[in-house]
Amino acid sequence: MKRDIEQAIRAEALRLGFSACGFAKAEPVSDEVAQIVDHWVEQGNHADMSYMERNRHLRLDPTQLVPGCRTLIVTALNYYPKQTLPKEDYQIAYYAYGKDYHRVVKDKLHQLSAYIKGLVPEVQGRAFCDTAPLLERYWAMKAGLGFIGQNRTLIIPGKGSYCFLGVLAVDLELQESHHDMPTSCGNCKRCLIACPTGALTKEGIDCRRCLSYLTIEHRGEIPDEMGEKIGNRIYGCDTCQRVCPHNRYAEPTAEAAFDMPADVAALSRDDWHQLTPERYRDLFKQSAIERAGYDGLMRNIEAVRSGCKE
Repeated sequence: MKRDIEQAIRAEALRLGFSACGFAKAEPVSDEVAQIVDHWVEQGNHADMSYMERNRHLRLDPTQLVPGCRTLIVTALNYYPKQTLPKEDYQIAYYAYGKDYHRVVKDKLHQLSAYIKGLVPEVQGRAFCDTAPLLERYWAMKAGLGFIGQNRTLIIPGKGSYCFLGVLAVDLELQESHHDMPTSCGNCKRCLIACPTGALTKEGIDCRRCLSYLTIEHRGEIPDEMGEKIGNRIYGCDTCQRVCPHNRYAEPTAEAAFDMPADVAALSRDDWHQLTPERYRDLFKQSAIERAGYDGLMRNIEAVRSGCKE
């Protein structure tokens, strides 16, 4: 009976459009992983994202985040775009082409949760998509979806890394998923070499140097030495994923919500330069680009205009 439920949940997740679905036992992370997380924060690699310092006990133990949970149902949703912006245009990270992924993924997770309740009416749980102190990539690895690459993304063999992760923490015991797959990047160093600012090392990522962090999360001015590397990136940076050999298997997403709206795709550089707060709100309502805010986006554009060309 339990096996039937597991198969039914996976089948429903795929029907909803998820690219992968697996199960991990809800328990504290290993001591080794806890030490890695603590060391990363102690070294200041999280820059000024102070929330990474808070709620350590919740981040390292999902049973404290969701008391009573026994299984983490981990899903991946492909966002690789059908069409990309021309190289000469201002560049936006692929994940932000369409609607805000938090809304899209959580909506699907809630649908999956309702389906599970139809199978097991008494089940309780919570849905997460980058919205709680939860180590999603670690749990995706534990659930058998893939491995964490040197670019710190989850890499799904045969699919690549262009996937959003979503988690359902439920009080239902399910068998942990196990799959035979690579567990590392081997000798490949393409992402480490290609990172424009040297933010990526074998030890992890230093957000203080990461263009994705600097153009999205950072609220101050972009440091001159980093701005010189910005090229034509006005929101995010996909370099470490674009050079990853695993992404040669990436296929365009079937999720229409992740398509770039025509009026955004049609923006010329002059249009970007003349963007008003009102036009910004019209174009990017319910978009991940709202994260940077109008002032942050215009700061990025100005950094590019200041002569920071690739």
